[in-house]
Parts: sequence; structure tokens; C-alpha cells
Amino acid sequence: MREYAFSDQLKRALAIAKKNLRIYYRRGPVVIFGLLMPFFLFLAFFIGRNMQIERLFTGLLGMTIFFSSMSIGPVIVPFEARSRTLERLLSTPVSVWALLMGDVIASFLYGFLISFVPLIIGLILGVNIANGLVLSLGMVLAAFCFSSFSVLLSAYPPTDVPSTVMMVSNLVKFPLVFISGVFIPICELQDWGRIVASFSPLTYFTDLVNYSTQGISYYSVFVDFAALMGFTVLFLVFAIKIHEKTLAERLA
Repeated sequence: MREYAFSDQLKRALAIAKKNLRIYYRRGPVVIFGLLMPFFLFLAFFIGRNMQIERLFTGLLGMTIFFSSMSIGPVIVPFEARSRTLERLLSTPVSVWALLMGDVIASFLYGFLISFVPLIIGLILGVNIANGLVLSLGMVLAAFCFSSFSVLLSAYPPTDVPSTVMMVSNLVKFPLVFISGVFIPICELQDWGRIVASFSPLTYFTDLVNYSTQGISYYSVFVDFAALMGFTVLFLVFAIKIHEKTLAERLA
């Protein structure tokens, strides 16, 4: 009976994910922070600098999958709280974890599909991908990890104003980009910088991209995958717990 209930909730989560993709992928915050922001950041990083194509590819892919995977998650809950659809969803036989998993799946699919754009650009420009399996698994796990993080960021503050949530989300996202080996390789950071970078999930994905394209990495591949999986579980658990406590306040 418990197994059936879980599968039933999972089906509802997939239905919620389908609804979210249909409604939110063209929203202003999603387009700006999921597509335009990584593009302009990459231009600022690229113009006027003589760098290896593999280094540029790492930065572009890392920023794209990070921003696109985190563009839908923060806006779904406040948008639905404002339109009162969140209240209707909670009145149906769907658990909080299934509701949030639907948001995570939608963010994951959006971020993972968008990440193929820099991947194709890199292949056209001649980037040599020495280990496609590691890169593919890293992209899947990173997109799911960042999507889980985005749902956690939507938990607080418990408001129905999307701009407020996006402001808090950006206060967290932008510092992580600058400390995660996207602009400066981890090996070139000072000791304190490496310690700070180890607390960012993006650090481990950029390390996997470096390994897949250049054959070098600061951490071992096992550590990179273990860290991404650990962050994913941590983000999901905290997101569910915090949302369970703040949903009533958000709907008030």
C-alpha cells in the first residue's frame, strides 16, 4: 500500500512538472536569469581575453546550467501563492514533497535541455571532450542539484511576491558563481578561496567539466560526484522541511 502511495504521488509530481514547464518557461524572470544573464556574463568574461577554448567552454557550460536550472524553481511557489493555485493544489491529495518534486523536475528538465546549447557551441568550436560519460552524468546530476537548490531558495521568505524571492535568490547565486572556479580556476585561488569554494555545488561541476575536457581536476571525480549528490540530498531535505513550516504563512 505504501509503495502504491509513493508511485501515485510520483505521478502527481510529474503532472505538476508538466504544468510548470508549460506555464513558467516563458516568464520574464526565467528568460532573464536563465538565458540572458549567463550569456552576458560570458561575454564579459570572454571579450578581450586570450584564453583556451576549453576554459571558455567550462565557464559557459557552468554558468548556463547553473542559472537555467535555478531560473524556474524560485518563482513557481510565489506565483502560485499569488494566483491561489497553490492553495488549490494543497487541497488535493498531493503531499508537499510531491509538489516540490514537481517543481524540481520542471527546473531540472529546463536547465538540462538549455545546457545543450553551450555544449553544441563548444563542439562546433572544436572543444575536445575526452570523457563524454563523466560530462553527461555530471550535467544530469548538476542540473538536478541546482534545481533542488532553487526550490530551497523559494522557501524563504514565505511571500507571494516573486520579485522578493528572486532578489534573495540572486543574492545567493551570484557570489557562488564567482567563487566556483568559473572565472578563476580553483587551483589558482588562495587557500581561503579554496575553502570557500568547497561550499559551492557549482565548484564540483566545473571541476568535472575540466576533467572531461582537459583531463585535469582539482578534486577526484569520485569526490565531485559525491559532493553533488550530497548537496542534492541536503537541498531537498531542507526544502521540504522549510516549505512544510512556511506554506501556511505564505497562504495567509
